[in-house]
Amino acid sequence: MELSKIEYILEKYFQGETSIAEEKELKEYFSSSDVAQHLEQYKPMFGYFSQVKEQKSTQEIPLQTKKRNVAWLSIAASAVVLLGIGTYFYVSDKNATQQVAVQSELGTYDNPEEALAATQKALALLSNNVNVGIGSVQYINEYEQSKNRIFKQ
Repeated sequence: MELSKIEYILEKYFQGETSIAEEKELKEYFSSSDVAQHLEQYKPMFGYFSQVKEQKSTQEIPLQTKKRNVAWLSIAASAVVLLGIGTYFYVSDKNATQQVAVQSELGTYDNPEEALAATQKALALLSNNVNVGIGSVQYINEYEQSKNRIFKQ
């Protein structure tokens, strides 16, 4: 084999660009007895690769697989879902009973005179609050008029 070809393939090998056939040529070259003097340093490396390839490992490697107990996980998830649904219905039922109690207390009068008095009381309260709001709006109108006099638009 030509020495220049071996050197070229060796450069490609160290750059990671060789094919399997070229690597086989290198192994054959370095396993032969006529290796060039300046390439002797690579002979143990290729000899090691071929030697290790022939070795077989007899040691058993224990494989420990973690088994996840899916049954317990699914039971726990189901319990959480059921607890959430139960809590939702309990809270919504409690709110519904409170709303029924509030509705039974409001807005029903057996005597029409009591109903009229309650309505007049509610309208008077509303009127007072609206009057307070109108008074505040009057202050804003006065402010607007003063501002327009000063800045004359």
